[in-house]
Amino acid sequence: MTNWGLKELPLNIDVETKKILKALPSAHAALAELKGIASTIPNQNILINTLGLQEAKDSSAIENIITTHDDLYKSGLNLDAFKSLDAKEVQNYISALKKGFELITKNGLLTNKSILQIQEVLENNNVGFRKLPETALKNAATGETIYTPPQDYEEIMRLMTNLEKYINDSSIQDCDPLIKMAIIHFQFESIHPFYDGNGRTGRIINILYLIMEKLQNLPILYLSNYIIKHKSEYYRFLQKVRDENQWEDWILFMIKGVEETAKETIQIIIKIKDLMLDYKHRLRDNYKFYSQDLLNNLFKHPYTKIEFIVNDLGVSRLTAANYLNKLSDNGMLRKDKLGTGNFYINEELFELLTKR
Repeated sequence: MTNWGLKELPLNIDVETKKILKALPSAHAALAELKGIASTIPNQNILINTLGLQEAKDSSAIENIITTHDDLYKSGLNLDAFKSLDAKEVQNYISALKKGFELITKNGLLTNKSILQIQEVLENNNVGFRKLPETALKNAATGETIYTPPQDYEEIMRLMTNLEKYINDSSIQDCDPLIKMAIIHFQFESIHPFYDGNGRTGRIINILYLIMEKLQNLPILYLSNYIIKHKSEYYRFLQKVRDENQWEDWILFMIKGVEETAKETIQIIIKIKDLMLDYKHRLRDNYKFYSQDLLNNLFKHPYTKIEFIVNDLGVSRLTAANYLNKLSDNGMLRKDKLGTGNFYINEELFELLTKR
């Protein structure tokens, strides 16, 4: 159905159905547990980097930007000998995510200006909202047009201005934040305001909205893996809203995604904590140069290098190289070479993050 008309928010229907209200408590409980367990990791960059990189990989994969974990972590080292356009695009995603987190932390709002800045980092251009017509969403297999988003620039601006108000003004629709998150995601994807990067920008908006609503403190709850596992349902329920104005299945799908993802993320963080504690004991018992900053470095970067140690610990290159070489000689890290540079892999952390 390609002639469906997108309307301004709020919706003129009751979205708090019995099924939806019944699904909310367990999702909120999982979010609260995640928020608590995340606060026990001493350095927030550990979770933002490790989980953010995984989300960047998954979110990009939905758009058929495919990279391996190995290429992704190598790309983060910025070594001249390594070039991968897909891995670079995924790195742009984590940069855009961090930019969004920085903006809402500073401003307490998620404005169109912020969304434009996020997309600019993501796509590495400043083209802005669509000004030219002929954008359509098509079935990749058949080429059939599934949905035609707004074509006129003025209409896109009107709908985005309305969405901005809806996101930031809780009085417009008094309902649970998880319901609103599902509505916001649907609305943004249906406006489809950019030439490219709409899906990835929309998924960043999801987590930023949860932080705005104080349901999380850090950008670590990511729905991309859930969407990958249920991709056909995701698109079917999106289209069901457009074809039948059937919101319940879509909202339930998103609430379930939040709950499942929160529970999975809790388990990953527990495993990271356990592994960090194990490394802490091994470092403290066997190396005079042990420090909390060194431990944080080894878990903030699954692949690290001399420059990272120099910057994080404030030591010389010679000292940093000495630390890393001793750790690799004793099997705590694996030393590898790329071009003329060395890098060092925390293999146990790598395995933990890639076994999903």
